[in-house]
Amino acid sequence: MSQILMVIGREILDSRGNPTVEVECYLDDGSFGRAAVPSGASTGAYEALELRDGDKKRYNGKGVLKAVNNVNEKIGPALVKEGIPATEQKMIDEFLLELDGSEDKKHLGANAILGVSLAVCKASAEMCGLPLYRYIGGANANLLPVPMMNILNGGEHADNNVDLQEFMIMPVGASSFREGLRWGAEIFQSLKKVLSSKGLATSVGDEGGFAPDLKSNHEALEVISSAVEKAGYKPGEQIFYALDPAASEFYNEKEKVYDLAGEGRKLKSQEMVKFYSDLCKEFPIISIEDGLAEDDWDGFVEMTKTLGSKVQIVGDDLFVTNPKRLKKGIEKKAANSILIKLNQIGSLSETLETIEMAQKNSFTAVVSHRSGETEDTTISDVVVATQAGQIKTGSLCRTDRICKYNQLLRIEEELGDTVRYAGKAAFYNLNL
Repeated sequence: MSQILMVIGREILDSRGNPTVEVECYLDDGSFGRAAVPSGASTGAYEALELRDGDKKRYNGKGVLKAVNNVNEKIGPALVKEGIPATEQKMIDEFLLELDGSEDKKHLGANAILGVSLAVCKASAEMCGLPLYRYIGGANANLLPVPMMNILNGGEHADNNVDLQEFMIMPVGASSFREGLRWGAEIFQSLKKVLSSKGLATSVGDEGGFAPDLKSNHEALEVISSAVEKAGYKPGEQIFYALDPAASEFYNEKEKVYDLAGEGRKLKSQEMVKFYSDLCKEFPIISIEDGLAEDDWDGFVEMTKTLGSKVQIVGDDLFVTNPKRLKKGIEKKAANSILIKLNQIGSLSETLETIEMAQKNSFTAVVSHRSGETEDTTISDVVVATQAGQIKTGSLCRTDRICKYNQLLRIEEELGDTVRYAGKAAFYNLNL
């Protein structure tokens, strides 16, 4: 078995111009793996700690030289000395967690640990002569996901009057990933024309979605419906909608209300559930992520009870890709789906464990990017490897988003006749 020869960390830039960690792993047979770590804008309070330098004179305090130094001076030498075979991913990840020694990876940084975890995995895949999805997922890794395509932004991802953070389309009725991607691209271009015709801005947010100054969340959905129909597709048959309100961002802890400032309304948990319920009656919404705040467990239980048979209730900030928090959600029946962000938990093995737990308990798993991304396409391979069936990786523009879609196109082509597209079956726990 190949041994780890060298691990190198460096500081690079993400899609927002902020520093992030990139790691390279070299094995003694010449195999090589490189991974870059993403970063979020709206982050959950319970996420693993992303180590930043805090030096205001450099990148406004967002430098990652401490994390990079931990890779080069602590993690790399320790891994080489330990001599764990590069293919023993779980053993390597457990060693990294022990080396850090904290619950939230605050000593070495989740950005340092994840970078190493992924780089080692990629090097091992190369050593075995396997594509990454096959190396991680084995012979059954042949399911291409339905993409959640973020075409209109509000909230933390844009500077406009829309409270909810992301409005997405899902080509559930497509026959293949390639076809679904084409539908999405055509609708994205159609939306640009619709917005231009209304004299609205067609500049884009962090994830490539348009960020027009619309009057309300309702108007955002109306504009999307218009774009879908003008592109020649049928809402509710071919195209369904997904929302990510990121409600923790507009929850007023002091008043215990959700402050929809753009609409001039303050709502309690039950009123928010009714707000979503009304939207679902009018529009073909199939998924709502973080519809309530990250500690509003009772609200999530109520929302799942009310909407969960027809709508995917996704926990992102609620679960932060953490098996302990997911276990609590399963027991309480709070949500029926989990968003999977590798850097929320901070290692590949823990990510795979969380996805497996979700699937065993009839929760769907949506593999996701972050708003601060790079050219790294690991999540494309992970979603196929785990047969998760859904991927959330932004809009139909910006190379940091498109590169994930392009990798999925390559995987689809490589799989040939054995490939399957998740389609409606991605929502196996809903009554559609």
